[in-house]
Formats: sequence, C-alpha cells, structure tokens
Amino acid sequence: MPCSIADPLARIIDLYVIIMLVYAVVSWIPSLRGRWTTYIAMLVEPVLQPVRRIIPPLGGLDVSFIVVILLLQFAASELVSHCLF
Repeated sequence: MPCSIADPLARIIDLYVIIMLVYAVVSWIPSLRGRWTTYIAMLVEPVLQPVRRIIPPLGGLDVSFIVVILLLQFAASELVSHCLF
C-alpha cells in the first residue's frame, strides 16, 4: 500500500481509538452522558458487537474494547511500518 494512503489511514485508526476511549470513559461516568454519546455509540457499537458475540463480558468487564483497540493499534503500526521500509 502506498504511503500516501497508509499514513492517513493510520491516523484515522488512531482517531477511532480515541473515540472508543471516550466512549469507555462515558460508560464509566454516567454524569458525562448526553445526546452526543448517542453519536459516539453509533460509531463504536457496530465494531464492538461482533467481538462481544465471540468474547462475552467477563465478570462485568467488557474485554471487547481491549481486543478491538489492540487489533486497531496493530493494524496502524503495520501500515506505518510498511512505509518506513
């Protein structure tokens, strides 16, 4: 993949990870919830649902966040590493 495409794609992945982290924080702190969280949920939940079907929450801990973030970070690092070599 050409670096002209890989670098912006890696930045988009980084932005999506930040959105996921905001969604996680809002789920822990209900006072932060508002109408805007519905839009974040529309971005995050479609990605988390398939992972939750494979790995259900363990003792109340939703590990789907961790799995998706790790996969996204791996994908972003692979994109950038191909541009460096």
